[in-house]
Amino acid sequence: MNITEQVIVEQFPFWAAALTQPLPDFTAATTVVVGCGTSYYLAQNVASALNLNGKHAIAVPGGEWARRPAAYLATTKDVKVIALSRSGESTETVQAVDASRARGLETLGITCEDDSSLARNSDQVLFAPTHALEGIVMSSSASLMLLLGLRLAGAELDPAIAASAERAMRSLDNQLNSDLLSRSHFVYLGGGAYYGLASEGALKLQEMSLTYTQVFHPLEYRHGPVSLVDEKTCVVLIYSPDTLEEESQLCAELQAKGARVIGFGGPGDLSIDITQRDLDRSLAILPALQLFGERLAQHKHLDSTAPRHLTKVVRLS
Repeated sequence: MNITEQVIVEQFPFWAAALTQPLPDFTAATTVVVGCGTSYYLAQNVASALNLNGKHAIAVPGGEWARRPAAYLATTKDVKVIALSRSGESTETVQAVDASRARGLETLGITCEDDSSLARNSDQVLFAPTHALEGIVMSSSASLMLLLGLRLAGAELDPAIAASAERAMRSLDNQLNSDLLSRSHFVYLGGGAYYGLASEGALKLQEMSLTYTQVFHPLEYRHGPVSLVDEKTCVVLIYSPDTLEEESQLCAELQAKGARVIGFGGPGDLSIDITQRDLDRSLAILPALQLFGERLAQHKHLDSTAPRHLTKVVRLS
């Protein structure tokens, strides 16, 4: 077991403190949630959770919000900003906070480093210490920041969520086989609140196993991209409970075209039972997606502790 896998499988005890941490009052007419890379995909999850709880929100990459906010919102009146960064030092995310405060907007940072630029520059901070061995690949830290972001968005998280997530992760691991891992075309599908989760799963596979992946909303995949499906395709389908029937039909279509399907919360060649049906569903699935990336890296004899071209903190020089 390398350090990447160790951090993934040992992350669950760290969730306890984040589940009970007091939350600040941070409400606005519109909330902009920013981040970079993994943190941006988590921001998409958090923004969806806010919207589904009746609070208008939008996710924007940190570099975009720092440089061209008018392209995303016509006005910044009554806007507050939530910024996510594991290290608290990602250049564009810190810039987004600084630019927001310069525009008179209140900010809240979510980070795993309390002595960081993000923590110092934000008006309020939510801090969750992560696994001390975590390296370049974000796993435990990503789960913790998603957990805090979902709670801030009003999601109700049961204390048993960590155990549920670990079961889902183990279930996937027990079902993986060489036929699936030997495939070369990987597609992640997730709609609504789960599109950001699908994007993060795809990113994990890309950076850990150096495998090109695609991400689509489930039914959108049928409009052109499905032409690439063949016997080399693996589809990770994150089911939405409210559209289970039509996504099950999509699964059958993809299987008939030669794809193997990993179904989270629905049918597939590998089917992972997910009992959560609300905003906690993403958190229950995320560790399994992390471990899948590691298993594919191992299958390809790649060292995920040193992904090509990547560093733990991304800074602009």
